Amino acid sequence: MPAMPRNALRTLLALTALLAVAVPSLSAQEARRRWELQRQIRLDKFEQVLPKAMHDSAIDMWIVAVKENHTDPLWEDLGRGYVTGIGYYVFTVRGPGKVERAALGPSGYMLEQSGAYDIFGPASQLAQFVRARDPKRIGVNMSQEMGTADGLTFTMHAHLVQTLGETYGARLVSAERLVSDFRSHRVASEIVAYGEAAGLAVQLAERALSNEVITPGKTSLEEAAWWLQDRLLERGLGSSFDMPSVYVTGPDGIVATSDAYVVQPGDVIMIDWGVVLMNMATDVKRVAYVLKPGETKPPASIQAAFDRAIKVRDAIKPALFPGRTAAETMKVMDAALAKAGYGVIAFNRPNADDKTDVAYGFHPVGNAGHDVGPSMTTWQPLQQTFTLHRQHMFSFEYFAYSPIAEWGGKKLRVPIEDSAIVMEGGVQFLHAANHRLLVIR
Repeated sequence: MPAMPRNALRTLLALTALLAVAVPSLSAQEARRRWELQRQIRLDKFEQVLPKAMHDSAIDMWIVAVKENHTDPLWEDLGRGYVTGIGYYVFTVRGPGKVERAALGPSGYMLEQSGAYDIFGPASQLAQFVRARDPKRIGVNMSQEMGTADGLTFTMHAHLVQTLGETYGARLVSAERLVSDFRSHRVASEIVAYGEAAGLAVQLAERALSNEVITPGKTSLEEAAWWLQDRLLERGLGSSFDMPSVYVTGPDGIVATSDAYVVQPGDVIMIDWGVVLMNMATDVKRVAYVLKPGETKPPASIQAAFDRAIKVRDAIKPALFPGRTAAETMKVMDAALAKAGYGVIAFNRPNADDKTDVAYGFHPVGNAGHDVGPSMTTWQPLQQTFTLHRQHMFSFEYFAYSPIAEWGGKKLRVPIEDSAIVMEGGVQFLHAANHRLLVIR
C-alpha cells in the first residue's frame, strides 16, 4: 500500500485530536461503578423480592430461556451472560423465602462474578435438573399483553416442551404476574439508580430548552433533538424512546415534532424523552416559552395555564396510596379532579368551556420507559387490575388543557411528567418535580 502523503497524515492526526477534545471521556472506573450497582440491585431483588413474587404466583420453578443473539427482555435484570446456542436461567423454590438460582448455559465474567447464582452448568442438564426438583407449576415468559413478560418464542416453547418431556412440558404456565411483581417491587439500590438516571434526563432536557441550544429563528426542533442524542453518546447512555420528542404546541394542537420546523418567538415548546442508565429507563417532560421581541416574561395567559397545570398535581396526589387496584385508584383520581373543578377528559379531547381539563396516563417506569406493574392508564388494561404496592415507581404524567384568551378561548395543552414512587404515606418524587415554566430568549 503506498505511503500516506505527509499533509494528509497531518490532517488526519489533527482531526483525531479534535475529536478527542470534542467528545469528553467518561470517568475512570465508570463501567465498573455501573456494574457494581446493578449487581447490588440483582442480589437484593433475588433475595427479597423474587421469593414472594414466586409464592404469590404459585410458581415452583421459573425458567427464562434465551438463545445466542436473541435474549429475553429480562436479560439485563438477570445478570446478562454469554450464551452459545441455548441457555436457561432457572429459579426454584427450595423452602420458605428461599429460591435457588441456576444458570444453565449462560456464562461469562459479569454473570459469574456477580454472586447472584448458586449453580452454573451446561444447558444440556436442564431436563435432569427439572426432574430432580419435580416442580408442579413451571413459569415461563408468555403474556398476551405485557411484552416484558413475553420473551419466550413459539419455537423455544416447543423446544422446552420437547426437552422437558410430556410430564413437565404440561406444567408450563404463564409467569406474567411473577415478572410484573419481580420488576415493580423496587429495592433501595434500584431507587438510587433510577434517581440518577431521571436527574440526568431532567438536567439535559432543561439545557436543551435554553439558549445554550436554541436560538429563535435559527434552531430547528430536530437540531435540538440531535443535541440531546449527542449528549447521550457522550455519557454512555441509551434513549428510552428512540428520538427525543421536541415539539411545539399551538391553538390547534401539536404543530411539529423533532423535524425541520424552526423555533419561533411566541412558541410553546416541550420535550418528552428518557435516558437509559444501568438498566433504568426514564420518562420525563419539560415545557418552555420562547419570548417575543420586547417581552421579558411569558404572557400572563401562558403562565397562568402552566400554573394551573402544576396545581393539578395537588388534587391527584391524595388518591395514590398502596392497597387499591390501579382501576380503583383511577376512579378515586377522577372523583378528586372533578371535585377540584377540573374537567376529566379522554386524551386530546378538551371541552369547549372555560375550565382546565385533565387527561392522565400514570404508567409504570423503571427498567423500561413504559414498564410492568400497576398502571393507571387506558392502554394497559391487564395492569389496571394489579394492586398498588409500596415502592412502585410510576410516571406522574398528565396533560392540563386551559383556555387562552389570545387564541379565542382555544386550549393550550400543558404536559407535566415526572417520576414518582408510591410509599406508605403516599407519593414521593424521585427527582425534583417540575415547578417552573422555562424561558428561551
